[in-house]
Amino acid sequence: MKKSKEITVLFGQRVKALRLQAGLSQEAFADKCGLDRTYISGIERGVRNPTLEVIGVIADGLEIDFKTLFNF
Repeated sequence: MKKSKEITVLFGQRVKALRLQAGLSQEAFADKCGLDRTYISGIERGVRNPTLEVIGVIADGLEIDFKTLFNF
Protein backbone atom coordinates (compact mmCIF):
# COMPACT_ATOMS: atom_id res chain seq x y z
CA MET A 1 0.00 0.00 0.00
CA LYS A 2 2.92 2.33 0.63
CA LYS A 3 3.88 2.16 -3.05
CA SER A 4 0.43 3.33 -4.21
CA LYS A 5 0.70 6.35 -1.89
CA GLU A 6 4.07 7.21 -3.42
CA ILE A 7 2.51 7.09 -6.88
CA THR A 8 -0.29 9.49 -5.93
CA VAL A 9 2.26 11.91 -4.47
CA LEU A 10 4.49 11.70 -7.56
CA PHE A 11 1.49 12.14 -9.84
CA GLY A 12 0.32 15.16 -7.85
CA GLN A 13 3.75 16.75 -7.99
CA ARG A 14 3.82 16.19 -11.74
CA VAL A 15 0.38 17.77 -12.24
CA LYS A 16 1.42 20.79 -10.17
CA ALA A 17 4.69 21.23 -12.07
CA LEU A 18 2.93 21.04 -15.44
CA ARG A 19 0.17 23.41 -14.28
CA LEU A 20 2.73 25.96 -13.11
CA GLN A 21 4.70 25.52 -16.33
CA ALA A 22 1.49 26.34 -18.21
CA GLY A 23 1.15 29.48 -16.09
CA LEU A 24 -2.19 28.47 -14.57
CA SER A 25 -3.39 29.03 -11.02
CA GLN A 26 -5.22 26.15 -9.35
CA GLU A 27 -8.47 28.03 -9.76
CA ALA A 28 -7.94 28.81 -13.45
CA PHE A 29 -6.87 25.22 -14.12
CA ALA A 30 -9.83 23.78 -12.21
CA ASP A 31 -12.22 26.01 -14.18
CA LYS A 32 -10.60 24.93 -17.45
CA CYS A 33 -11.05 21.28 -16.48
CA GLY A 34 -14.53 21.65 -15.03
CA LEU A 35 -13.32 20.44 -11.64
CA ASP A 36 -13.37 21.98 -8.18
CA ARG A 37 -10.23 23.82 -7.06
CA THR A 38 -10.11 21.85 -3.81
CA TYR A 39 -10.15 18.61 -5.81
CA ILE A 40 -7.16 19.79 -7.88
CA SER A 41 -5.43 20.78 -4.63
CA GLY A 42 -6.02 17.30 -3.22
CA ILE A 43 -4.57 15.69 -6.33
CA GLU A 44 -1.50 17.92 -6.23
CA ARG A 45 -0.93 17.14 -2.54
CA GLY A 46 -1.24 13.41 -3.18
CA VAL A 47 -4.28 12.94 -0.95
CA ARG A 48 -6.73 12.33 -3.82
CA ASN A 49 -6.57 9.36 -6.15
CA PRO A 50 -8.14 10.51 -9.43
CA THR A 51 -9.94 8.13 -11.76
CA LEU A 52 -8.71 7.48 -15.28
CA GLU A 53 -11.49 9.72 -16.54
CA VAL A 54 -10.29 12.62 -14.38
CA ILE A 55 -6.68 11.98 -15.43
CA GLY A 56 -7.85 12.33 -19.03
CA VAL A 57 -9.59 15.62 -18.17
CA ILE A 58 -6.38 16.87 -16.52
CA ALA A 59 -4.31 15.95 -19.58
CA ASP A 60 -6.80 17.77 -21.82
CA GLY A 61 -6.72 20.79 -19.51
CA LEU A 62 -2.94 20.89 -19.74
CA GLU A 63 -3.13 20.26 -23.50
CA ILE A 64 -0.73 17.34 -23.29
CA ASP A 65 -0.79 13.62 -24.06
CA PHE A 66 -2.13 11.33 -21.36
CA LYS A 67 1.22 9.53 -21.09
CA THR A 68 3.11 12.79 -20.47
CA LEU A 69 1.46 13.04 -17.05
CA PHE A 70 3.27 9.88 -15.99
CA ASN A 71 6.74 10.96 -17.11
CA PHE A 72 8.16 11.34 -13.59
